[in-house]
Amino acid sequence: MKSARRRIDVNLDELDQVLDGARQAPLSEADYDKLKGALHALAAMLVRPRNTEKTSAVLEKPEGAETGAGTQPDTNPPPPPGHGRHGAEAFGGAQKVDIAHQNLKHGDRCPECGKGNVYGQKEPKVLVRIVGQAPLAATVYSLERLRCGACGQVFTAPEPEGVGPEKYDETAAAMIAQLKYGSGTPFHRLEKLEALLGIPLPAATQWEIVEEAAALIQPVRDELIRQAAQGEVVHNDDTSMKVLKLEREPGDQRTGVFTSGIVSTGQGQKIALYFTGRQHAGENIGEVLKQRTKELSPLIQMCDALSRNVPKLPAGVEILLANCLAHGRRQFVEVAANFPEECRYVLERLGEVYRYDAEAREGGLTAEERLQLHQQHSQPVMEKLHSWLEAQFTERKTEPNSGLGKAITYLLRHWKALTTFLREAGAPLDNNICERALNICERALKRAVLHRKNALFYRTLHGAEVGDLFMTLIHTCQLCGANSLDYLTQLQRHASKLAAKPAEWMPWNYRQTLERAGV
Repeated sequence: MKSARRRIDVNLDELDQVLDGARQAPLSEADYDKLKGALHALAAMLVRPRNTEKTSAVLEKPEGAETGAGTQPDTNPPPPPGHGRHGAEAFGGAQKVDIAHQNLKHGDRCPECGKGNVYGQKEPKVLVRIVGQAPLAATVYSLERLRCGACGQVFTAPEPEGVGPEKYDETAAAMIAQLKYGSGTPFHRLEKLEALLGIPLPAATQWEIVEEAAALIQPVRDELIRQAAQGEVVHNDDTSMKVLKLEREPGDQRTGVFTSGIVSTGQGQKIALYFTGRQHAGENIGEVLKQRTKELSPLIQMCDALSRNVPKLPAGVEILLANCLAHGRRQFVEVAANFPEECRYVLERLGEVYRYDAEAREGGLTAEERLQLHQQHSQPVMEKLHSWLEAQFTERKTEPNSGLGKAITYLLRHWKALTTFLREAGAPLDNNICERALNICERALKRAVLHRKNALFYRTLHGAEVGDLFMTLIHTCQLCGANSLDYLTQLQRHASKLAAKPAEWMPWNYRQTLERAGV
């Protein structure tokens, strides 16, 4: 590893004097250090920080790897993603309005030529119009009152149909929760925004609204935990969190507070769970697995190699531990600048394995077919990599205490868990599942990190529990492709029904439940 440069304080006047003096005589050692330090600092500032861990970005291309030296350019490269307009079908949450022709209907005589008849087209012309509005809007109803001059009786106009008894309806609670726990907008920031738009909405009132809503929909979160325990693959990780008022048990030596993210997949569904408190991710997943049916086969747990991520299992429950290969790869990415050739070898071998996994995903292979593909193609690659890693130490090619040596030690120490995908059907390579470049567990934690960056902390553990509930529901909706705002609204409107049968009010089936009820 390169040693850190010694700090040298210097200003532009001193640098000018150094350069002027260099014209008259050779540089002194002190002046040389000043000039060299300034140049290195400038060079470091000009280098753009790397925002990707792709091998091509981490390492320079080897000599002879340019186009024409054994490779052919792609004559039909795919178009870059993210360009082009959204079609009308992309606006799933928009209000749909069907407009019939004012003068013509299907089968009428053509007014242009008078010879043929007009017939309805399969695809209508579509117009998309987007309007701005406040996150929460208000309507003030002025009900006329009449008073009898003789008896004093007051008569008030009836409320309009559809106006509920509560000042804040279900959509208000859903929108506040969506902004706070889904988008990271603090209560005080939403209060200021609504005040600018003429709608007073104090932060304390916002909290009371979401707290009341959380109590109504708690049974759904409990059901999600129960179903998550029955999953086939479970991902878990945690991040630090701050709770201002947290009472600890006597003798508790822990000082940290964490938010654990757990993502369970199985039977085509994904469930995201959040837990905030003194417990680590492994302890939280252990609590979840207490609800797992004992007759089920062992689930696969995907996590990084930290011991705190592994649960102490209840009796009768088994897991197959799989460590995140991306974490092992990252060890080499971080030292690639100092050991380019060795890291290139490792990254390219792991790149082959990821390409085989991409082939399995794009080909729609079953879990068993994917396992066979990896055993046929990836296993020889990993065996060759394992031999190379061991040879670095046995043949004394790498110092164990160097950055490269520590990266190699990490892979060798956790090799069995890192290669679970070669032995168990359905075991992922890492926390990237289902969607390319979507790190599902870390993406789940990013919602908690977003809240931490914007709101900074939870005031109490109860407030953290409310936040965990809404983040669980919102992110599970995102994973299932459901509209979280509509989902939270419908849960509140049918609170008594979901309390009786919460399994019928999951993000992936609540619309069918509403259709059966004729809503």
